[in-house]
Amino acid sequence: MTLEVIILAAGKGKRMHSMLPKVLHKVAQKPMLQHVIETAAELNPKAIHVVVGHKGEMIEQMIGELPEELRSLISTARQEEQLGTGHAVACAMPQVSAGSDVLVLYGDTPLTPVGLLKEMVSSKKSSSLCILSARTDTPEGYGRILRNEDGSLQAIVEEKDATEQQRRITEVNTGIIICPESILNLYLPKLGNSNQQGEYYLTDLAGMLVSDHLKVEVMTASCFDLLSGVNSKAQLAFVERMYQHLEAENLLAQGVTLADPSRLDVRGELKCGQDVFIDINCIFEGRVELGSNVVIGAGCVVKDSVIGAISF
Repeated sequence: MTLEVIILAAGKGKRMHSMLPKVLHKVAQKPMLQHVIETAAELNPKAIHVVVGHKGEMIEQMIGELPEELRSLISTARQEEQLGTGHAVACAMPQVSAGSDVLVLYGDTPLTPVGLLKEMVSSKKSSSLCILSARTDTPEGYGRILRNEDGSLQAIVEEKDATEQQRRITEVNTGIIICPESILNLYLPKLGNSNQQGEYYLTDLAGMLVSDHLKVEVMTASCFDLLSGVNSKAQLAFVERMYQHLEAENLLAQGVTLADPSRLDVRGELKCGQDVFIDINCIFEGRVELGSNVVIGAGCVVKDSVIGAISF
């Protein structure tokens, strides 16, 4: 089955208090949307469709500056009015090929693990819809997963429309789904907007399919934090530190000695030989290669450099 990806990137991001579109704010000096596009490209999709809206020309300019191998995969669709996630996906559907499976991602969720998405794509099989959920002790702001007594999915309810009892549910909807193009084209026009936001929710798709006795799967991710979206500068800072934590873990696993893994910033690609030591508060930008036995002192900024191996 052919895979195509829709990335929703039309939101204003009011809580960012910025003139910049939310998805262009950077994690590790790279726009969040670029992180998501690069992740999507690793799935080898036929096409990537980016839905733009607020200051869409700025987003299109960023896409135009990407490497050719990424640009060639991407088309953009305009959501002139932000009428909800269901409406946003519908704006991209005319560009989706008949018979494709469609994976929906979000431009403000830059740490979405590619391995998890690969598992989701391969596990979809014959279901009409596969939803990615996660469990968290802080579910505020997310739609809740409603299950039947047998554990099967009943529906998804957005927080603003949930009852007090439903808000205590800790399994949340990440928003990421994979669904056949035929199902989306059939059911998206049926979405209503009788809710607190007056929006067309993509989440309502699950309940509609369940009501029609179609197979809906829920895959539960093990780590909610990697799937948390960015809606404020505080959340952006949280995601930045999580990204750097993952980079530090990767370097440690390769045998690099870090004086303090929490005081390291990798803003590009860092390759290291054996017995490399990196002191505190170091920043690596662009493409950097450190040969074996290299020592980087405290507070260094290294950009687009190759430092050769040191022999003893």
